[in-house]
Amino acid sequence: MHLLYNLGIYILINAIRFAALRMPKAKKWVEGRRNWRNNCVNFRHTTHAKTLWMHVSSLGEFEQGRPIIEQFRQEFPGWRVILTFFSPSGYEIRKDYSLVDRVLYLPADTPANARDFLALIQPDAAIFVKYDFWANYLFALKKRGTPTLLVSGLFRPSQPFFKWYGSFWRKILDCFTHVFVQDIESEKLLQSIDFHRTSVAGDTRVDRVLRIAAAVTPNPLVEVFVGQSPVLIVGSSWDADEQLLAPLVRSGEFQQMKIIIAPHEPSDRNITRILERMEGAVLYSQLKTKNTGNNKILVIDNIGMLNVLYQYGTIAYIGGGFGKGIHNTLEPAAFGLPILFGPKFEKFEEARQFVSRGGAMPVNTTHDIILALHTLQEPHAHQKASNALLSYLEANKGASEKAVNWLKAQFPDQRN
Repeated sequence: MHLLYNLGIYILINAIRFAALRMPKAKKWVEGRRNWRNNCVNFRHTTHAKTLWMHVSSLGEFEQGRPIIEQFRQEFPGWRVILTFFSPSGYEIRKDYSLVDRVLYLPADTPANARDFLALIQPDAAIFVKYDFWANYLFALKKRGTPTLLVSGLFRPSQPFFKWYGSFWRKILDCFTHVFVQDIESEKLLQSIDFHRTSVAGDTRVDRVLRIAAAVTPNPLVEVFVGQSPVLIVGSSWDADEQLLAPLVRSGEFQQMKIIIAPHEPSDRNITRILERMEGAVLYSQLKTKNTGNNKILVIDNIGMLNVLYQYGTIAYIGGGFGKGIHNTLEPAAFGLPILFGPKFEKFEEARQFVSRGGAMPVNTTHDIILALHTLQEPHAHQKASNALLSYLEANKGASEKAVNWLKAQFPDQRN
């Protein structure tokens, strides 16, 4: 099975190289891994400090690993940290992340690459986030005796670990020294295959969003726009989401409510589309020069301020639920905003929990949105939904602290 796995890796590498001839993302994947050995040379030899290696698949997994890095830096100030990405979309956005010493692409998972990469960076501890199980790297880490963690793990019965043919995948799993899972169901699944080195810790992203909410700073321009009105925050919207919201705006049914729309990608094309659909909208970049007292809709034409906007919200609508899946629902939850989103939310554990607890409502049509808004305008219903979200976050916080405490136990006298 290991031979078949390696064959699959070589097929994957060549398929991506072929795709790189015409696909920009694949091209970045290939080019980012060229001369990777040179990028790693002398990393360890310039210092006697110990090294933590964290690997994430892409940007979403980085956000789960980020709270651990932040806390690790406080507890292990003398260590060096290497962060690797599999996906260009994550690497390109976080390649200059200041809390680590080096950000790299993970070399393709061949036996030679795994051997050479670990020999060059010589990690004293390794952390994999959520689900990126690369067999050759994990086998090599186990052979070296490197303490290796999986954090924010989520497991489902459909995964190969739990199938009759899953012995190879169970060997991969056995390479982890300890596994921190998000829920009790995942822990029970692991125990069903006799893997007991587990702890239920919750989702590390909860720690991140709670820190953001606690330290949020005001935005005077948005405050002036909002005034005393209730506010619907539309986060990471796509075309399909905006199609549902446009009739709501035209209906005039919620005259007292203001709407802030932050598109998933604030390109000129997307911004123009929103302005054409949403009559009377104003751009964030225009707030300094326009009197916005009569404007009901604010369109955010920049990147990076969405998590600050939620402090002004009454209700949140999160986009993506009519495409590949919804975007971040933890950020609005940290501010206690009841959440609406499209039907494709089932693969997101926190969203399923929010729905089951009454803090979020899936919607399929404009009529569904209108009914939900009417329901949530009632103070008791709004407070109940808000409390459901906040209680979930309270019960699931502390995952990053648990992971760092585990590392402290492994290296009690080697934190500096």
